[in-house]
Amino acid sequence: MKRTRLYDVHRELGAKLVEFGGFEMPVQYSSIIEEHRRVRSSVGVFDVSHMGEFKIQGKNAASLLQKMTINDVSKLSAGKAQYSAMCYEDGGIVDDLLVYHLGDSYMMVVNASNTEKDFQWLQEHLSDGVELIDVSDDISLLAVQGPKSLVTLQKLTDVELSRIKYYSFSLGTLAGVPMVISRTGYTGEVGFEIYVRGDSSTVRTVWQEVVDAGREFGIGPAGLGARDTLRLEMGYCLYGNDIDKMTNPLEAGLGWITKLEKGDFVGRAALLKVKQEGLRRKLAGFTLDASDGGAKMLPRHGCEIVLNGKGIGHVTSGTFSPSLEKGIGLGYVAVDHSQPGSSIGIRIRNRDVHANVVPLPFLRK
Repeated sequence: MKRTRLYDVHRELGAKLVEFGGFEMPVQYSSIIEEHRRVRSSVGVFDVSHMGEFKIQGKNAASLLQKMTINDVSKLSAGKAQYSAMCYEDGGIVDDLLVYHLGDSYMMVVNASNTEKDFQWLQEHLSDGVELIDVSDDISLLAVQGPKSLVTLQKLTDVELSRIKYYSFSLGTLAGVPMVISRTGYTGEVGFEIYVRGDSSTVRTVWQEVVDAGREFGIGPAGLGARDTLRLEMGYCLYGNDIDKMTNPLEAGLGWITKLEKGDFVGRAALLKVKQEGLRRKLAGFTLDASDGGAKMLPRHGCEIVLNGKGIGHVTSGTFSPSLEKGIGLGYVAVDHSQPGSSIGIRIRNRDVHANVVPLPFLRK
């Protein structure tokens, strides 16, 4: 397994380490609930250096991205970021991702488990006038998230962080290190991602500077466990669970980033057909009924979704929500059963627990 440049820091902090995306990553340090609540109420810092980054440059870089991604890259100006995805010809999702417009080039940020696959997929579609470079091993990525993230990081930089709007970024120096300072987030809180180039010593110094700056606010490290519960409360998809090559962005609730009117792109014909024929199933959010034991039961990936005792789908993501203090989850069901207010059941340990379909996000900020 690969290790990030902060591996020794995680060991020193007593993190529980697990395999994720080919990396040995911290899933938790103290407890997932404690780390989750710290991010919601104050500030936490994540090492997400396992994510993949590609640099795309050349006179036809924008054209390649317009062809390969489902969002409209022509709307992206320098200093802006865009949430998007790549699809196969049949409309199945290759990966969901971010595209950054760096001015003279672009950066694509992809899921760790898909880095090699995504790079190969792009290479297969390369045209003249485009250079594609995998810079994943050169970049470490920290996510500083929570209501106190801005005041924490502002101590370390002259960049006016309050001027960085959602899905925007700035090139600046933080903790004495040049980096990309971005504001996208995967938690639903105010937060920043800092892309750091440098060796383990440099990245460790940045980590420690961030921790020292946030000490007055009770900052602490947060692992992938809290990252998962935080993103699920916001209804955000996780590749490999809620979306994959067998799902399309329209049924996954990603129609808002699927710009069918922008012109041709890989998967467009299949997605147009899906839209014309109408969706057969949709990704729906549900909460377990507390009066039926839902406050103690945990819906998990793979649990069957039932109606009147008959299976109608499976849970793609599920957890206990520390904020709502009950079980929540996502799963694909027939369109007729996907409307908020619909009643369904979740089969947990051979028991059908009553659940209600609810609008997303689960937690409204």
